[in-house]
Amino acid sequence: MKTYSTEAREVTSERKGSYVGAAAILLAGVLFSAAAAAVDSFTSTYKNGSTTENITGREPTAAGTYPVFIYAVGTTESFTNASAIAAITGMANRGYVSATVQYPNSSFGSCTTIGGRAKAIFDPASATSAVTALCARAKADCSKGIVVGGFSQGSVIATLAKNTEPRVRAAYGIGAHNSYSFFNLTSCMNNGNHTLPNTALRIVNGEVDTFGGGNQNAVRTKAQGVTGLTCTSTSTSCLQSNGSGWIIVLRRLQRQPEQSGPGVGKRGRSLGAQREPRLVDPIHVAVRSDSQRARRGELNARRTSRFDDD
Repeated sequence: MKTYSTEAREVTSERKGSYVGAAAILLAGVLFSAAAAAVDSFTSTYKNGSTTENITGREPTAAGTYPVFIYAVGTTESFTNASAIAAITGMANRGYVSATVQYPNSSFGSCTTIGGRAKAIFDPASATSAVTALCARAKADCSKGIVVGGFSQGSVIATLAKNTEPRVRAAYGIGAHNSYSFFNLTSCMNNGNHTLPNTALRIVNGEVDTFGGGNQNAVRTKAQGVTGLTCTSTSTSCLQSNGSGWIIVLRRLQRQPEQSGPGVGKRGRSLGAQREPRLVDPIHVAVRSDSQRARRGELNARRTSRFDDD
């Protein structure tokens, strides 16, 4: 069976009283804008098996204790890329002890593989997990709730977080699907197959997301599978009253690539609206500014591969 080990060959809330409501992470503006507030930086570590992984965080400067936010990046991305830092800074501004966590993301994987990575981050019974390290911080009070977010593989990890960590209140996924290339994740990502209820999950996917099937109908079908929510056959959003559900970002609304640097114009024309995701414009795309190797591998894979919908 093929593996995801070689990226160049394969496609690669606000606080409510003292507790976090599900709407905290489900409100679109929470991740995508940041109120001005003083925050402090911190670092920590946790264990994934025998490997030490890093944690980078932000927390309010003001005295007090706060709920926790954890963000997971996508495959091959640096865990301290611009989007991750923007997410944790924005959430710290809103009164969260926030962190982006490193994990073994050089490859993708099955439900078992990614589920194991999620457990290493979110297992409260483990003295060496990321959530244990974060909840032990002086300003963290995980009894007030944990909310999670992620991009691509990170969105799968976010969706599975509550499987092991009951204090997770809600998740926000960008590029969250029930299959990616030849990896069928329906057994863990379909609604009802993960502990997180659909009332506590919001996903945002691009209309032409390759991993979503490359067209609106395919992306919609996968979003329906993950959330269990079906609106009309042409809906581009299907939200419940508390903001949970799914949104498809239309291609015409997506930002164009930055026009700077040698060859960017040519690359931009070939990729169209695809670019590294920004939290102000959450689109699941394959271009990573963090890694030229990943960029080259994904561009090659896009020229040679086509993926069918479920």
